Amino acid sequence: MRGLLVVTAALALTACANDQSELRSWMDGVRASTQPVRERIAEPKRFEPFRYDNAAQIDPFSPEKLAAAIEKFQQRARDGLKPDLNRRREALEAYPLDTIRMVGRLSNDRQDYALLQAEAVVYKAHVGSYAGQNFGKITRISETEVTLKELVQDAAGDWVERESSLQLQEGGSK
Repeated sequence: MRGLLVVTAALALTACANDQSELRSWMDGVRASTQPVRERIAEPKRFEPFRYDNAAQIDPFSPEKLAAAIEKFQQRARDGLKPDLNRRREALEAYPLDTIRMVGRLSNDRQDYALLQAEAVVYKAHVGSYAGQNFGKITRISETEVTLKELVQDAAGDWVERESSLQLQEGGSK
């Protein structure tokens, strides 16, 4: 076995000869016959810098412009949507909306009622009732869904309306 290993190693070493003249002549022939493809590059367009003439413009950082923008922002905040903080809170407003489940619907001649469950207690709510911690007011009750309009503050501190819904939950668990 050892003899076979020695013979294999000797053959491998003899195959690594320094005579690479045949390889070099082939590479020279390929280099000589290959012509690079050169495409003409289009001339670049002439650059003309933009000239900003601010002599006739209003300075965006002038105190008058900033005061007008602040006044507009404050007016929008005064006139915009606001929750009624003085009204009496309802029981379902103590729970986040994602913990309230719609478990059923009741109806009589005058009104539809949604059966909403929060912490193993079932509440009866109608259109105009409030639910959730974001001043959510129920606007519609169907057989499978309760639709609410919530008032939430955006990044600027303004109150915005957001529509949410509770779907009828089937089965005993969430």
